[in-house]
Amino acid sequence: MSAGFQSSGVDDPSHRKRWDRATSRAVGEELRRFRESNGWSRRHLVALLPSGIGDRTLLSYEHGTRHLTMLRFIEVCRALGVAAPVLLHQALQRARIDLDTLPLRVDLTTLAKDRSGGYPLLIQWAHNTLIENPEGVVEVEPTVVRTLALCVGCEHRQLVDHLARFLPDEANP
Repeated sequence: MSAGFQSSGVDDPSHRKRWDRATSRAVGEELRRFRESNGWSRRHLVALLPSGIGDRTLLSYEHGTRHLTMLRFIEVCRALGVAAPVLLHQALQRARIDLDTLPLRVDLTTLAKDRSGGYPLLIQWAHNTLIENPEGVVEVEPTVVRTLALCVGCEHRQLVDHLARFLPDEANP
């Protein structure tokens, strides 16, 4: 599995189109995830929005078939009770978009229990990092991921993809 779409290459129109669609879908799925975690119907969320959009418009956002403006995205996030940067970050990480430039949010507790990846040094790193971060969630900057890849003896992209799997589910705390 690759590290997903990267923004490099957006000068190529076909790549840009695929990147735009993937990003819209990812954001839409995350909006739906947060809405459902609140136990809300689309109709309920629409009623909370001052802009007066309809159910079908929200549905098209959630399916990624319609692009959100930044202001509309912030409006929907506020109604959901989540900071827009948090939702966007989760959407990109979950969809594996721009992971080379994105600090990865990692659930250390889950990573420390993982035995599927074949990275015993990474598991040890997770255990050690939990000592300093007992809440269990850290943001791992891209430069740190590169250093960790060298330490555990794998390609950077492999480790990025592996760590991205351990996204804490903020929609279901």
